[in-house]
Amino acid sequence: MGFLDRLRGFLAGGERRAPRGRERAPDDEGDGEPSGEIVVTDVLDLHGFFPEQIPEVMEEFLAGAERLGIVEVRIIHGKGRSVLRREVWDFLKRDPRVVRFGQAPPERGGWGATLAMLRRAEREREETR
Repeated sequence: MGFLDRLRGFLAGGERRAPRGRERAPDDEGDGEPSGEIVVTDVLDLHGFFPEQIPEVMEEFLAGAERLGIVEVRIIHGKGRSVLRREVWDFLKRDPRVVRFGQAPPERGGWGATLAMLRRAEREREETR
């Protein structure tokens, strides 16, 4: 099951756990059930994902960050054998939204996380007018 399928399942109520890197919105009706909305943050936690899922997850995450005007994101891939880190870095190297990226400082995850700076899409469009 792909990330988008999991996300659609969550939105339809078929999955009670939000995909990692996303949070459920607060309970709007007071009935203990999530409202069905997903809040995109500046952090994506890839623990639990397989390497072959990384391109799809990263695409959705960066598209959401771009829509919200987020310019710095932190991607947590873990320390392990660096398989997820390699997938993340390969993706970031090719993505035109990414200005630069590198290992996070120790207080933000060290070699278990990557920080990426994204282009400001709105500002760039305004500057070209």
